[in-house]
Amino acid sequence: MLDVSDQGWEQLLALLTALVLCSLIGLERQLRNKSAGLRTHTLVGIGAALFMLVSKWGFGDVLDRDDVALDPSRLAAQIVSGVGFIGAGLIFVRRDVVRGLTTAATVWVVAAVGTAAGAGLWLLAAAVTAVHFLVAYGYPVLTRRLTRSAPDTTVFEIEYRDRHGALRGILAEATARGFDVHDVRTRRGDDGGALIGLVLTLVGRGEVSGLTAALAGLEGVVSVHTADPDDVEG
Repeated sequence: MLDVSDQGWEQLLALLTALVLCSLIGLERQLRNKSAGLRTHTLVGIGAALFMLVSKWGFGDVLDRDDVALDPSRLAAQIVSGVGFIGAGLIFVRRDVVRGLTTAATVWVVAAVGTAAGAGLWLLAAAVTAVHFLVAYGYPVLTRRLTRSAPDTTVFEIEYRDRHGALRGILAEATARGFDVHDVRTRRGDDGGALIGLVLTLVGRGEVSGLTAALAGLEGVVSVHTADPDDVEG
């Protein structure tokens, strides 16, 4: 067992560093209403940091034995494998569209930040946290500037009732308002009923809010929602 005198401010500072940095990342996810928010990211980061501290400091009482050989890096590798299960749970498929990839990647990064903090690499942990905010807030701005001359891409998730001519009306309304139809994917409801799920990708510079209201008013349309193109994969 590790001597109590060896459990001091160095370990507590590592945990505090993981707490602060991972909470900042989690807060950004929470403010964006993602499926994994402040508590999830904070707990993953703190847990990873504690595992790393155990790997570094938790086996001092057996290191003097000749028949014991330890490799602290093995526990860090298991953190990488274990957090994959959490990430997999955040990725889900809805109407043949994969969602949650960015959030799952963020949880993976949080585990890395916590592991670095637990290992005492606090500067690297802080640097990766700063990189996260650069990617989360800076890259969308950069992307918009680089593609400013290109038409905007808008993804609609629509539910409509079959045999009401809704799909024909949806496509006609979109093209009439200056959008080009880039992709259309439909899926019948899981119960096999007449409710159809539609993922519609449009390209153009028309007014999205006006199109949303117009689509919602079409006969047979049950619901209309816009989705983030960066969070939707075909």
